[in-house]
Amino acid sequence: MPPRELTPTSHAILGLLSIRPFTAYELAQQMDRTVSWFWPRAASVIYEEPKRLVSAGLATAQAAFTGKRQSTVYEITGAGRAALRDWLDAPAAGMRMEFEAMLKVAFADAGDVSLLRAAVREIRADAEAHLAEIHDRSTEYATTGGPFPGRLPVIAITGKLLMAQYEAVVRWAVWAEDAIGEWTGVTSSTGATVPVYAFASGWPADDGPLPR
Repeated sequence: MPPRELTPTSHAILGLLSIRPFTAYELAQQMDRTVSWFWPRAASVIYEEPKRLVSAGLATAQAAFTGKRQSTVYEITGAGRAALRDWLDAPAAGMRMEFEAMLKVAFADAGDVSLLRAAVREIRADAEAHLAEIHDRSTEYATTGGPFPGRLPVIAITGKLLMAQYEAVVRWAVWAEDAIGEWTGVTSSTGATVPVYAFASGWPADDGPLPR
């Protein structure tokens, strides 16, 4: 597999292997715990990717045993570290959003206002749940340093963006709930009006702490 065929997922796996060797199961766990927040991939993809890296000479695979149970431990090679460094040095694609609940908001006029309100509530609940998880994780890291304390400075930079994103979603949902609270329909002909601040930059002046 030549380097040009490496995907961002390939490099994510190389990034994890640059920390220490992992089994495929451990890689899937680490992806779910960290990278999946901004690069979600199916577990089946995570299990196959290390094999491709081995074929390309970017990782090695060694059998390991826990009692009688055998597993494969993957470790990055020098060529793998070089490929990871080259990727870090190359331009990257910007942020893309995959957000099914927002699709429901975008096409709410095909339904009714109760469905729109339900979609907004769903978005708010999901964002609040993720935000609570981030806060819990932040407390854990501040207290214990987490599983890789040496990486905490980089983790903090990443986590701050995730926290800000979910805080923004919660603020938007609170604003949207208020904006559609008096609607009797979802189009201008059925009782919907253009909300205040809809086309203004930033948030309303009264932008205090997040509601709890």
